[in-house]
Amino acid sequence: MNLNLANPIVFFDLETTGVNIAKDRVVEISVLKVYPHGKEEQKTIRINPEMPIPKEASAIHGIYDEDVKDCPVFKGIAKELARYIEGCDLGGYNSNRFDIPLLAEEFLRAGVDFDMRKRKFVDVQTIFHKMEQRTLSAAYRFYCDKCLEDAHTAAADTFATYEVLKAQLDRYEGKLENSIEFLSKFSTQNNNADFAGFIVFNDKGVEVFNFGKNKGIPVEQVLKEQPGYFAWMLNSDFPLYTKKILTEIKLRSTGMLK
Repeated sequence: MNLNLANPIVFFDLETTGVNIAKDRVVEISVLKVYPHGKEEQKTIRINPEMPIPKEASAIHGIYDEDVKDCPVFKGIAKELARYIEGCDLGGYNSNRFDIPLLAEEFLRAGVDFDMRKRKFVDVQTIFHKMEQRTLSAAYRFYCDKCLEDAHTAAADTFATYEVLKAQLDRYEGKLENSIEFLSKFSTQNNNADFAGFIVFNDKGVEVFNFGKNKGIPVEQVLKEQPGYFAWMLNSDFPLYTKKILTEIKLRSTGMLK
């Protein structure tokens, strides 16, 4: 079943130096842009992460320091990438928990204000886990009856993710609606205000902290009653996107952000 699209959707996959959203960097990004009329475009870019790639990471994706030493850094391709995916919804495999938060961090480090909140996110892994509970290779075999060659390469994983989503729509026709808005809501598992889950929305739609001594307490209340907490978070090892959301809440609470 082909996707019913109001906007283009970009499926993407990142290969990285590790899994720490705040510290690790992208070494390869592959994007598959699907247009409402069905046209498909795929691009894969290797990136110099400006840090050594740990052997453990290279053993998984097969990309070593020597492979990326002459490649552009993320800042060098950030504006072009932002333009390419502007106006698009985003899809991936485990993307809501990893790829999207890490990509947001890279954009912020590069000084590109790419507002992730304007788009819908479709996480094919979440759909899969809600329906069957497996890995990407198993999902590809289960839904598409194909063996995933070159697993853990960004290009192969990206295209497999796209094919799995289309096959999911065929298999669960009548249960899954062929609309990105529905799939985005269905594949969302959290109520995060930031991507990493340090700040979440409570059942009243209010941002509250989701860690430490202030867990469950509204962010605005904490910032008012504990003035030093804001500075502590900004100077600590939290993701840049978490700090961005925290700053927006503080500015809003003081009337400086409408």
